[in-house]
Amino acid sequence: MSSIISVKGLSVSYERKRVLTNIYLEIDTGQIHGVIGPNGAGKSTLFKAILGLIDTDSGSILIEGKSIEEVRKRVVYVPQKNNVDWQFPATVFDIVLMGRYPFKKIFQRLNKEDKQIAMDALEEVGITHLKERQIGELSGGQQQRVFLARALCQQAEVFLLDEPFVGIDITTESKIIQILKKLANEGKTLMVVHHDLSTVEEYFDKVILLNQRLVAHGNTDETFSPENIKKAYGGQLPILHKTGGIG
Repeated sequence: MSSIISVKGLSVSYERKRVLTNIYLEIDTGQIHGVIGPNGAGKSTLFKAILGLIDTDSGSILIEGKSIEEVRKRVVYVPQKNNVDWQFPATVFDIVLMGRYPFKKIFQRLNKEDKQIAMDALEEVGITHLKERQIGELSGGQQQRVFLARALCQQAEVFLLDEPFVGIDITTESKIIQILKKLANEGKTLMVVHHDLSTVEEYFDKVILLNQRLVAHGNTDETFSPENIKKAYGGQLPILHKTGGIG
């Protein structure tokens, strides 16, 4: 199994407050990596650093041995739903087609092949019938399927998904994890920020337990242990027990 993302000595601060400290990670291809940790652990920050969206204090991040600028169109990001403007006046088909823009030069038009790739993506996530709807009219689960379809349309090698299962129905959750597992079987690399500890063992090949520092990283069956969970969550653990968050 080969590493596609290499993070070495990454540290990030926001307004002089350290959010990530000295992170070392090697992310393998063909697997789904769950990124797990309490609120404020730096999970979304890790994604933004990999994507080159924020300044870092120190360290290096390489994807396929190159900088993000060199491989950007091979990396796709699905943000948290609350970071999206749902009143944006675009149809589902328009949004999904945006996945083709990284492959176009300025002013180059989308062609028949691009539109077919978008239609195939809509079909894969089961929302072809919604293609003319405005995204603000959709349910939470339907909206998440739209953004997954856009990611598929980009035909990337690396998928970064930030809490894709929040605020969606169980049918959509099952559909999304099925698609993610299929992508991993095709050799794609997936990193998923996730907060429901009860499904971690079922969903992820590997876990990255994070709380500003790297607590543990490895195969889920070995790494997602009560000891490591306690190290990552610390004082928040009793609350998780009460809500049944740890199976």
